[in-house]
Amino acid sequence: MRAVLPRRRARDTQLASMATAAQSVPVAASTGYVALLRHNADFRRFWLGQIVSQLGDWLDYVALVTLLLALTRSGTVIAAMLVARFLPSFFAAPIAGVVVDRANRKYLMVAADVCRALAVLGLLLVQRADQTWIAYTVVAAVVTLTAFFEPSRSASIPNVVAREDLVTANALGSITWSVSLALGAAIGGFITAVAGCRTAFVLDALSFAASGWLISGVRLAHTRRPSASHVSWKRLLGVADMMEGLRYLRGHAPVAAVVFVKTGWALAGGIVLLHNIFGERIYPVWGSAAAGIGLLATARGIGTAIGPIAARRVFGDRPQRMAAAITVGFGLAGGAYLVFARIDNLPLALLILALAHCGGSTMWVFSTTLLQMLVPDHLRGRVFAAELASMTLALTLSNLFTGWGLDHLGLSPRTLAAGLGALCFIPGTVWFCLQRSPRFAVGDNT
Repeated sequence: MRAVLPRRRARDTQLASMATAAQSVPVAASTGYVALLRHNADFRRFWLGQIVSQLGDWLDYVALVTLLLALTRSGTVIAAMLVARFLPSFFAAPIAGVVVDRANRKYLMVAADVCRALAVLGLLLVQRADQTWIAYTVVAAVVTLTAFFEPSRSASIPNVVAREDLVTANALGSITWSVSLALGAAIGGFITAVAGCRTAFVLDALSFAASGWLISGVRLAHTRRPSASHVSWKRLLGVADMMEGLRYLRGHAPVAAVVFVKTGWALAGGIVLLHNIFGERIYPVWGSAAAGIGLLATARGIGTAIGPIAARRVFGDRPQRMAAAITVGFGLAGGAYLVFARIDNLPLALLILALAHCGGSTMWVFSTTLLQMLVPDHLRGRVFAAELASMTLALTLSNLFTGWGLDHLGLSPRTLAAGLGALCFIPGTVWFCLQRSPRFAVGDNT
């Protein structure tokens, strides 16, 4: 014991000096949104690929929900579709994380895009109520491929932008997702109403192909990990790599806490199903469910775009301040959905919905940025895959309960929306308490 104490004191002294040194080093100013796109060609290709792919996704989403509602008029069927949209990631993510950290990430993303382009064309076969299983199968296949694509993309961003530009890059990604949602949902509702669902499915397939072509031009070096001196079946199957990732999370409590931020938000993920039900039953526009769903999705997208921009201006780019913004995000999302559940005025409902997703997008962008700052490159794929698995499991359970509540418990959409809004306060409170603990708190010197 006497030998251990001097070592602990020396280690504490060293950590304190490192923290002091880190605080004394001037932090480079972050690049603006336009400047980052103008001067960083590799990130620009990532960004353009995101635009075309996500526009296609929302065209596809509105068209598929509209088609399934027209064929079945069942909330359970939509819930099952959302389960197929989320649950496969939970099973694929552990393997995907290992592959992302072993393989060339650029080639992996291009291959995933090509395969998604081919898979989504399978939705053209859905024409009757008894063929909904085809839709579930196609959606599950696309989501499984996405489980490889998204961790690859998140893990690659720090390799193409400077550390001080990570908030800018992730905020821009969130803005792009939001604008794609707003435009894609609105255009998707229009195209579905005018040209039919199948046109939207073909456009989605073309968008995946375009994304793969853009990403193929990114200069993204493949960092080869040193080969292990001892080769075992665990290492060959990736079990050893998965265990390494789990040990890292167990030994780095602040990282583990950040990993579960999106999971906390996803516990209220059944609200995504309720958007469709609200659009069909409560807020149809000109008698069109597709237009109502598209309008609510547009409001959600606008809020998601505004959230990280406003939060960055208020809280800044420091890790500790980003952690505080996540707490505020949970409170804003939960409170807004409690209000959304009670109002009858469509314009006011759209405003409140946008506020809810201001909070949600702040949590999303800042937690992603914190992980990119905290996690070393050779582990980043597995950490983002673990985050994806946990988040999608929570989304699946939330949507299953919401669909069951609608169709079998007789709960109204408004009652469920209020319950999900109240649920946001639980992970928000847990996160707030963790950030007051020295073990779990995210510090500015991390």
